[in-house]
This record gives sequence, C-alpha cells and structure tokens, in this order.
Amino acid sequence: MYNSNIPSQQELPSTGKLIKSTIIAAVAAGILLVAVVLPAEYGIDPTGIGKSIGLTKMGEIKVSLAQELANETAVKIPNTEAAEELIQVSKVDAQPATSALSHEMKVTLAPDEGTEIKVAMSKESKVQYKWWTDGGKANFDTHADSKKLNINYHSYNKGSKQKSEGTLVAAFDGSHGWFWRNRTPKTMIITLIVNGDYTDIKHFK
Repeated sequence: MYNSNIPSQQELPSTGKLIKSTIIAAVAAGILLVAVVLPAEYGIDPTGIGKSIGLTKMGEIKVSLAQELANETAVKIPNTEAAEELIQVSKVDAQPATSALSHEMKVTLAPDEGTEIKVAMSKESKVQYKWWTDGGKANFDTHADSKKLNINYHSYNKGSKQKSEGTLVAAFDGSHGWFWRNRTPKTMIITLIVNGDYTDIKHFK
C-alpha cells in the first residue's frame, strides 16, 4: 500500500540533469551578482546593465556617503585633541608670571639712631609685614615715595610701638616701607618680615 507513493526510477532526475541544474543556478547567481549587486552596492558596473536601470548611480551614492562618514570620523579626533590642547595652553597662560617674594631683615639701632627699609611695589599690590623690637618701643613711620610720579612723601601711619603687623597696599607705583628711630637709652634690634607682591627691597641707613 505504501509502495504506490514511491516514484519510479524513470521519474527521478538523472545525475546529468542535477549537474545541469546546479550549473544553471550558479550562472544565474553570477549574472545577478555582476548585473545587480555590484552596481547597486558598490557602483561597479562591468556589464552596463546597472547603469541602464539606475542601479549604478545608487551604488555610487552609497560609496560616496560611506567615504564622507569615514572622513568626518577621522577629522573629529584631531579637532578634539586640538581643543583640549588649547584649553591646557590657556590655563598655563593664566598663571601669574611672577611669584611672591619674602624677606627677613634685622637692623641694630643705637640710642636716638634711625633707619629705613623699603620695598618696590606697583599700584594696588599688597605686602604682608610684621616687625618687632627686642625690647622697648620704637618710633615708626610707614610711608612711601615715588621719583617717577614726583611724590616725595606719602604717609600711611605712624606712632610708637614695640611691634606691628598687617597688610600694606601700595597707593601708587614707588617705594613703600618703614622708618624707625630708637628713642630708648639702650641699643635696640628690630626684625622685619615681609611677604608679597614686590620686586625689590632696600635698607637705607
């Protein structure tokens, strides 16, 4: 009963027919690749068929878009690095060109002797200072002058103290500092410490 469904030997394709069918399929696939796939995907048209039916143009557009995308990706990387380098250079340039100076000086004054120490400062620059004697009070005068601006004397404050400290803000470009006089009957040592935005320090005896 089941043998009636099995094809006879005559109905089965011969080996030659199978080989022929395989060859025809391979040739058809090759023709399809050359005539359709290559023009449509890569813009390659060896037969001219793709151009006649518009496939070659489509392939050329795809290739062009792919090249543009690759070029844009390659350009973005160096541009990003250049921007980061520019930011780093700007940060370096923003740093101050000079650093603050610092000095400690000691002067010895005999009774009734005076002395002066000044620092060279630009207008509105600041210097932190601290001075003290080893004993009694000293008469002092914190003042400034400027040869460039023809200013002979500018007073900040004066008095008589054993020590003083604070911040000196320059009123103009010039020399700014302290004059001391020992009004005691004994020899006196004065110590001065300065730190800040000045370019030079001088002791005038």
